[in-house]
Amino acid sequence: MRTAIPEEPLGSTGKSIPLVGFGTVEYPLNEAFKERVLHAIKLGYRHFDTAAAYPSEQPLGEALTEALRLGLVQSGDELFITSKLWLTDSYRGRVIPGLQKTLKTLGLEYLDLYLVHFPVSLILEATCPVKPEDIRSFDYEGVWEEMEKCQELGPTKKKGVSNFTCKKLERLLATMLLQKFILLSIR
Repeated sequence: MRTAIPEEPLGSTGKSIPLVGFGTVEYPLNEAFKERVLHAIKLGYRHFDTAAAYPSEQPLGEALTEALRLGLVQSGDELFITSKLWLTDSYRGRVIPGLQKTLKTLGLEYLDLYLVHFPVSLILEATCPVKPEDIRSFDYEGVWEEMEKCQELGPTKKKGVSNFTCKKLERLLATMLLQKFILLSIR
């Protein structure tokens, strides 16, 4: 039996975000993961949250493809997919390739919402658990400019952040305002 999950309009996209989502972080990944996703869709879940760092990205994409094949949803537009940029891609020049890798892994053409996972960067070779020497400072301006490009180019409908403290949000907002001011000054 499908339950109606309330939704909220998401800006000017014409799409709504389901207010209840299905988180997909799972360590270690269990064989029954795809079945749980399909069951969640049968129950009415339409918002699925994943991340490049989660081992569930590919099986989530496979489950979404299976849901379409089974007719549980008529098109991908009925779903709302959120993913997150991983810390090794939190650099100018690496955000768009990071999103492209996520889309390929999920088997999707676009995301509904792409988030900066954490306001920190790691060296490319970093592994979990993270070592302090692998941590680098976060390039607010460079990463956010690339997040803007991801939305402008279309592989994500909306962008945002997660795991930011109020102080880090203030810094990001100041960066965004400065970027807009510079653009207006140029015009």
